[in-house]
Amino acid sequence: MHGFDPEFRDFPDYLRKLARRLWSQRGLGAGQDLGRYWHPHAILRSPEGIGFGPDALRAEVFALVSALPDLEALTEEALATGAPRRGLLGAQRLLCTGIHDGAGVFGAPTGRRLRFRALSEVHAKDNRVAELWMVRDTGAMLRQIGLSVQEWARWRLGCRDPECQPFRPEVDVQGPYTGQGDDSQWGAALAALLQEMMAGGFSVAPARYDPAARLCLSGGELLRGAGGAERFWLGLRAAFPSACFTIHHAIGVEAQGMPPRAALRWSLSGRHDGWGRFGPPSGAEVHVMGLSQAEFGPRGLCREWSLYDEAAVWMQIHLGAGRAGAGQATATG
Repeated sequence: MHGFDPEFRDFPDYLRKLARRLWSQRGLGAGQDLGRYWHPHAILRSPEGIGFGPDALRAEVFALVSALPDLEALTEEALATGAPRRGLLGAQRLLCTGIHDGAGVFGAPTGRRLRFRALSEVHAKDNRVAELWMVRDTGAMLRQIGLSVQEWARWRLGCRDPECQPFRPEVDVQGPYTGQGDDSQWGAALAALLQEMMAGGFSVAPARYDPAARLCLSGGELLRGAGGAERFWLGLRAAFPSACFTIHHAIGVEAQGMPPRAALRWSLSGRHDGWGRFGPPSGAEVHVMGLSQAEFGPRGLCREWSLYDEAAVWMQIHLGAGRAGAGQATATG
């Protein structure tokens, strides 16, 4: 790859090795690793907010590994588009495991073993990451620890600057990557499916999903088939019936010996004006950052991974209702 270290066979290999060095090997030194692989002005976007440069990345990793000292992050999938000379964009899926035996952002250690996923999109050129979008399944983590997502979100707001947290379009900046994806039929198919369902056309799900499709979704939910897809997407849409659903980026990949795959970055922006996953309508303005990946088979979509951060949604609802920072996170059992 032009401009990248010769140790990397291709961009998926670059993403896998970078994730291992960052999360599993703790390559957080101020010198070689971060400077070599992360642009000094890199933009890091997550549902909890926006950060800039290696220091923001270091703080993000420290916050997580302080609570999960033995954290291991394995790359399940890495898809790529673009060209090295212009810059590459990769969609990555991480399976993360660790024991909650450190004090930190999730409170006192519980000794519980956690298993959760994170999805990301990474833009890199000349061996360094310039932009990152990441969604971690915070809801799944909190439930495994025994904390209420709603109450933890209220507590978490008291520790952050409400002017820039959580992430919303008003605090975003334009980065170097302006692409919207590639011309793959599989990225287009996944985009069309979600757009149609989020426009109210949930009747298309039985024809587009394999009856035995395996769905790995926010909150650690494992569902099956068209019924599971409808439950998840309808639950989100019902909470924000007037909000605008937007596909920001779509890519697809076909490779020998592998099923066709696709990845999307999307958002849902508008008022919390409906009954759904987030309780009674509050009227709060909410921006939901989402990432999805899928595999396709002869009977339709056969595997899906879709994540948004429930805690970040609750933060925005609390801010809109003026309940930020009250109390502490409470256990659910």
